[in-house]
Formats: sequence, C-alpha cells, structure tokens
Amino acid sequence: MNLLGASAILLYALLASALQEKPPAPEKSTCPMHQKEGSDKADNPQEGVGERGDQHMGFSHEKTVHHFRIYTDGGAIEADAADAHDTASRDAIRSHFAHILTMFEAGDFSIPMLIHAQNPPGTAEMKSLRAKIQYKLVDTERGGRILITANDPEALRAVHAFLRFQISDHRTGDTTDSSKP
Repeated sequence: MNLLGASAILLYALLASALQEKPPAPEKSTCPMHQKEGSDKADNPQEGVGERGDQHMGFSHEKTVHHFRIYTDGGAIEADAADAHDTASRDAIRSHFAHILTMFEAGDFSIPMLIHAQNPPGTAEMKSLRAKIQYKLVDTERGGRILITANDPEALRAVHAFLRFQISDHRTGDTTDSSKP
C-alpha cells in the first residue's frame, strides 16, 4: 500500500470516529425560561419562545435574566446580563429596550407577537389606549428596565394582562400579584 492510500484510510477512520462522538451538552442556564425549554415539545406551548426571542431581541436568553413586574400603577419589563462582565449582552439589552420603547409608544407590539407567535393579551387595548400609557427607559448596572405606567383603569388592566402573559410564557416565576413600585 502506498503512502497516499494509507493516509486516506487513516483520514477516513478519524472522520468516522469524530462523527460518532456526541458534542458536549450545553451548560445549564440559570434563566427559568431556558431551564424549562427542554421539556417535551407536545406539552410545551411556549416551544420556540427562547429562540424567537434571541432572534428578535438581539441577545441570548441563555446569557440574560428576564423579569416582568406588575405594579399598582403599571409594571416593568427587565432584562440583565447574567454575568456582570458581559457588556455585550448589557449593551444589546439597552439597545433593544430603546427600540421597544419607541415601538410601544407608537402602539406597535409586533415584536412581542413575533416572539410569542401570537398577539399577547392586552396589546390591542394598549395600542388603542396608547395616549394613556407612559413608558420610561432606565439603564440598570447589567441591562435595563422599561417602566410602564397608566392612570386609566382600562389601560392599566391591559398592561397587567400583557405582563401576566409575559410572566407565564417566559416562565420567569415572577409574581402575578401587583405591588407598589
């Protein structure tokens, strides 16, 4: 057997061996949304929320922590980089939140629809009552927060419905009870 033939056989054996090896399992995330995504697809109506969120938000749900707060006067959407040194995620969160703030103020809730593959409850009302809802962007040490306030009872109910849906669909474990800001 010549050198070229022996090399080809060795290369084939190495490739076949490499293809049979399984890649290492990804590290477990501390984000509740990510931890539950491995459940059976038939029992998981939220299937794909994380991946669609990564695509439309511009940052990884595996590297960030999300929270939705319900306050007596509205609520908050929060996201922070899980790692204090992850400035790329922090900056991506801030950029995304600035974009979301502009969209929400205009009554545009298309990104939540794309992430959840449905129109979240409350968005139709939030759109029609947008003049009665205020949004404020606040940078946090690791990301950002969008504060949402509404003085109108109908607008407040819509905001709460929207945030309760987010808590459920993202599976954050946040309370669905309202508290003082």
